[in-house]
Amino acid sequence: NFSAIAMGLSLISLATLHAATSVEEVSSSEANPVTVQAVWSRTPVVLDGKLDDPVWKSAPKYPLALSVKTQELRPGLQDPGTVQFAWDDEFFYAAFDFQDGDIVQEADKDQKHHYQTGDVAELFLKPKEETWYWEMYATPNALKTAFFFPGRGRLGLPSGFKHHSDLQTAATVEGTLDAWTDHDTRWVAEMAIPRRELAKAGIPLDPSHPWRIFVGRYNYSRYLPFKELSMMPPQVEDSYHLYEGWADLELVKPASK
Repeated sequence: NFSAIAMGLSLISLATLHAATSVEEVSSSEANPVTVQAVWSRTPVVLDGKLDDPVWKSAPKYPLALSVKTQELRPGLQDPGTVQFAWDDEFFYAAFDFQDGDIVQEADKDQKHHYQTGDVAELFLKPKEETWYWEMYATPNALKTAFFFPGRGRLGLPSGFKHHSDLQTAATVEGTLDAWTDHDTRWVAEMAIPRRELAKAGIPLDPSHPWRIFVGRYNYSRYLPFKELSMMPPQVEDSYHLYEGWADLELVKPASK
């Protein structure tokens, strides 16, 4: 999101960052990208934040991690998390399962910059060969946001934050939302993105068109020394918009009998 970019990453400054962020390494990540799978769901996913649909029992779980630079400073996440992906004729789905000792989200409206107000899961989707991409949020109180950027060079303009979306979310909390005096356990969220919405920009999300995907998490907690940023796949820096390092998305569908 936009605040993560303010932490020091821009296209112009890539070559002058920490050694781990050299242009050579960014190119290497493009040549050898991580691939993640979205599994075909035989029945529509029921969005209830419980992850009890059959597809979530078979979809691979991908762990979140700290950025490469942050891993040099400390060994690992205090609050781990995983993400899974699925799809059917109508929707692309994501499931987020996050351990969290202090669950907080102080916003009460959709289509806001929820990373500024508490815990959030952020999903990014981009056609591999195009400039445009989406940034979509799910929060522990089931709020949702969808931004659309025609290209990274237009990032931050007001028009990118006015995207109308039929995105759906649901969430459950094991603990007490916004109560800092206790110790929470976990929050889970599900997201359903209409595939027709993604296709409106000109490229459908289907097995014949290459797409990239990325997940970022903002974790605020009284038990952390600072808010914790984690991601899948891990990036060289704490920026979520370096799509050169996003994962390739594979839509897996059983062969027709």
